Amino acid sequence: MDGKRTSVPLYLHITLLSFGLVLATGLVLRWFGDAIPGVVEFGLLLGAVAVVAVLASRRIAAPLAALAKEAEAVRHFDFSDHPVIRSPVQEIDQLAGAFDLMRDAVRRFLRINRRLATEDDLEALQPWLLDKMVDIAGARAGVLYLVDAADDALRATAMDTSGGRANAVRDLPPLAQDALPRLLADARATMRPVSGHLAVDDLQTLGLEPAFAAYGTLALPLQDRREHLLGMLLLFKDGEIDEASASFIAALAASAATSLETQELLRGQKALMEASIRMVAGAIDAQSPYTGGHCERVPELTFMLARAACAAADGPYAGFDLDAEQWEALHIAAWLHDCGKVTTPEYVVDKATKLETVNDRIHEIRTRFEVLKRDAEIAYWRGVAEGGDERVLRARCDGLLATLDEEFAFVAQCNIGGEFLSPDKQARLREIGARRWQRTLDDRLGLSRDELARKPAQAPSLPAEETLLADKPEHRIARPEAERIPEDNRWGFRMDVPELLYNRGELHNLSISRGTLTAEERYKINEHMVQTIVMLGELPFPRHLRAVPEIAGGHHEKMDGTGYPKRLDRSKLSPLARMMAIADIFEALTAADRPYKPGKTLSEALSIMAKMRQDQHIDPELFELFLRSGVHHDYAQRFMRPEQVDAVRIEDYL
Repeated sequence: MDGKRTSVPLYLHITLLSFGLVLATGLVLRWFGDAIPGVVEFGLLLGAVAVVAVLASRRIAAPLAALAKEAEAVRHFDFSDHPVIRSPVQEIDQLAGAFDLMRDAVRRFLRINRRLATEDDLEALQPWLLDKMVDIAGARAGVLYLVDAADDALRATAMDTSGGRANAVRDLPPLAQDALPRLLADARATMRPVSGHLAVDDLQTLGLEPAFAAYGTLALPLQDRREHLLGMLLLFKDGEIDEASASFIAALAASAATSLETQELLRGQKALMEASIRMVAGAIDAQSPYTGGHCERVPELTFMLARAACAAADGPYAGFDLDAEQWEALHIAAWLHDCGKVTTPEYVVDKATKLETVNDRIHEIRTRFEVLKRDAEIAYWRGVAEGGDERVLRARCDGLLATLDEEFAFVAQCNIGGEFLSPDKQARLREIGARRWQRTLDDRLGLSRDELARKPAQAPSLPAEETLLADKPEHRIARPEAERIPEDNRWGFRMDVPELLYNRGELHNLSISRGTLTAEERYKINEHMVQTIVMLGELPFPRHLRAVPEIAGGHHEKMDGTGYPKRLDRSKLSPLARMMAIADIFEALTAADRPYKPGKTLSEALSIMAKMRQDQHIDPELFELFLRSGVHHDYAQRFMRPEQVDAVRIEDYL
């Protein structure tokens, strides 16, 4: 209330009014009795008295009417500023003052609770909350402790030593719950506020100045929903904290404890989610020693490009910005962009040669060549034993051995897959593969049930002649119906699915013209995007993270709509998905840990990407930003080998 105003009790007002009216009536009758000869005159006198009474009553009741309006406003949660209601009646004046204090307290309580309910930054919330508590209590200082989930110790998270300017603090000693100072131990034991004084020894235990011993101290425990200790609030004041302030602080502390617990739960869930994300990414990288850093490097490069877009002062990304929730979505999407690779067999991801599956089958083919060479030696000695011309037989044997050595060297070179295999070389493979060798052992012994089921029903009689290189029925592994993608699938995938799951035919694999992968294996690797989108689509992301599957699942799409798995064009891809596409390509080109190729130099990688830009495979605007912002150079300095980082001129690639 503003200022002081003299007021008297209501009963005195009524007594004085009644006395005044009686006195006035008596005086009128005494002095003017002769002027009131009849009933009319007496009625006029009574009317005058009534008017005076009504006016006086209205003056007394007016503040009550105003208070009724204020109460109605509070009922409608209208806490806007209103003039303080004053009354000459003491009880009404006191009621108006108490009502004004109540309205202010409720307004402050609601405002603080609104902040508690909406604040999502726990680190910012703690000092702010302590500030409010110190202010409400009129305290000189305060400390906020929270229980550490790791060891149940109370750790100071905020401290205010100047009466209203709290700061985050981490350098005060932790307090074991079984060795608390007496005042705090009593508050913890009763789970109720406890007032008193802290001794100098107690303050030393708390890591606080000895001067605080002169202040009264309120220890207020904070409880979670299960009535377990969540934290402790210490308030230091010159005198005792009045009962009204203590009650308000206790009510506010209960609300604050709920908010702090909620924030801790959210932070714990985010920490668990972050750990799970990194665990999945680590499992993917650990699955292959050749791509061990891919799931770490791609997110970092994506973030670098996103920061450059946010910092752009001109160009198409001048107004681009990401809020905290969008950064969180990008963070999760970047780390999980290849989570579908957990379904891709390791031997496909790491296939370094054309005949490699779980092992490199070139060893089996070399053994067949060895058999042919032994057959040649045996034929030579058999011929000698039968009286043939030793010199002619030796020349024939040596010629065949040299041919077999040269042919195996050719087959082995084809197996590496380091260069384009022309149609002529493919024809020679078939010619070499047509050589015959003799098998004398049953090739059905020791096989798994599935492989045995792929064998022809009728086994050939032994010994059996076979071609040196073969595409056998058992090499063709059928695709399960569940792995086919219907055209009307709910995810919108548009991919050409090979008929077979795998084709391990020897000639089929050795005849691959580029690289080491068959069409079936290439699809199996590309299928990781299908699995990524399906896996992420099944997660119950909150509203602000619902873009994660789209961001993570779009980094193999192309701007012209020829990418996979949905064949989306630029207009259907978010900027973040297009950023990740550039990051994924650049990392793949420059990675020096891939089994099937050496890492490109910086200039080589940018030349390839410039061609992709011209062919509308990557976003031209983002590629220009990638270059002009220096992201390519910063990444190269951090993640590429020194011998890969050569000089480049940006204009050559734009």
